[in-house]
Amino acid sequence: MVWLSDLVSSINRVLWDVFLIVVLCGVGIYFTILTRGIQFRRFKQSLKLTFGSITLRGKKASDQEGMTSFQSLLTSVSAQIGTGNLAGVATAMVSGGPGAVFWMWVSAILGMATIYAEATLAQRYKTTVNGELVGGPVYYIRAAIKGPAGKAAAAVFSILIIIALGFMGNMVQANSVGGAMEAAFGIPSEIIGVVLALISLLVFLGGVKRIVAVAEKVVPFMAVFFTLSSIIVMVVNFRNIIPAFYDIFVGAFNPQAVLGGVLGVSVQQSIRYGIARGLFTHEAGMGSTPHAHALARVKNPCEQGLVAMIGVFVDTIVLLPLTVLAILTSGVLGTKDAEGTFLTGIELTQSAFAQVFGHFGYVIIAICVFFFAFATIMGWYFFGLSNVKYLFGKKAVSIYAILVSVFVGIGCTLKVNLVWNLADLFNGLMVIPNILALVLLGKVVASITKDWEAGISGLSKKE
Repeated sequence: MVWLSDLVSSINRVLWDVFLIVVLCGVGIYFTILTRGIQFRRFKQSLKLTFGSITLRGKKASDQEGMTSFQSLLTSVSAQIGTGNLAGVATAMVSGGPGAVFWMWVSAILGMATIYAEATLAQRYKTTVNGELVGGPVYYIRAAIKGPAGKAAAAVFSILIIIALGFMGNMVQANSVGGAMEAAFGIPSEIIGVVLALISLLVFLGGVKRIVAVAEKVVPFMAVFFTLSSIIVMVVNFRNIIPAFYDIFVGAFNPQAVLGGVLGVSVQQSIRYGIARGLFTHEAGMGSTPHAHALARVKNPCEQGLVAMIGVFVDTIVLLPLTVLAILTSGVLGTKDAEGTFLTGIELTQSAFAQVFGHFGYVIIAICVFFFAFATIMGWYFFGLSNVKYLFGKKAVSIYAILVSVFVGIGCTLKVNLVWNLADLFNGLMVIPNILALVLLGKVVASITKDWEAGISGLSKKE
């Protein structure tokens, strides 16, 4: 299996280090120009649409009627805010220096325009199948690519996202839970795997209604808990906040002037790891979150497009810097373990919190990892579920739920790099048909946006 692992790693280096960075950033620039900077012009309105109508007595989500706009956002954010916000950003800083964070922000700003297009098109081409509201990339892929070629591209996308997120991606998320809980509480990862698999299956079998209900409770809780914990770390180390921002902005263009010199980082590495990790974190352009945004009950597709932008903003501009500043202000970036290897990933984040909380810092991160990863597992299952229904119908739902639960349980204990590499590979491959469809439907996005801004309903305009 070594040869296969090496082959997949080689493909990933080309796919993620070069191709996808150019393509996804290019598409972000394309939609920024096409929509005349929608993420800047309409940002205030997107905040109002997102948070202005929150209610504790909102209508429950259902397969037939979809969900509220805010419920769609929470389901989307539950997938976006995964272990990447705890471990991924730490890896990016070790590989690309503190300046990598600046490039993560750049990718998020461009990604806001891309995800606006994804959510708007998901709304535009949603439909009803057997009395159930459905939508997502497969429907706008078929609208963009006519005939048998479109059906084939949609099927390929569906297969890739089921494998990438439903199975392998969720194994990666579960593995972070198993490792963090074992380090904090000493509970064997095998036991954690069984418990997590059973909890996941219980939620899965409850359908969209239960998944959304969990997202509504878990996402706000985990965001507040992690924010408060991170603020405490920064308050204790407040003298290092300004130097931390200096390292981020100077390191983006001159890594050798800051910790990049210690880590041996170049400007190219800072850009590469920052943008690549940023794209993986907020998922703009990957074709995952449109599944949730398609089911929102809104008056116009553009409204959900604006709400979708807030998901990227919250994930990468608001929450991600909390981990960044905790690590930089605590001074653990560039430290090594007993074997002389740079601390990275979740270990680096745990070390930062341990500087302030002692061993309880490991407990805090373990709790955060559990909720972050569990929320992502719910979101990624839901995205895969939409495509299982598209390919195989409702009869395959129970089988899919059981299989994903098994993969979650196994993922808690597995230590095979090949699975991680394959997850990256399928994540990258599923971007291609999604981005192709987005570009082909660029004029539709521009037309709907123009009509909406002129006070005309985009839903009444048939393209």
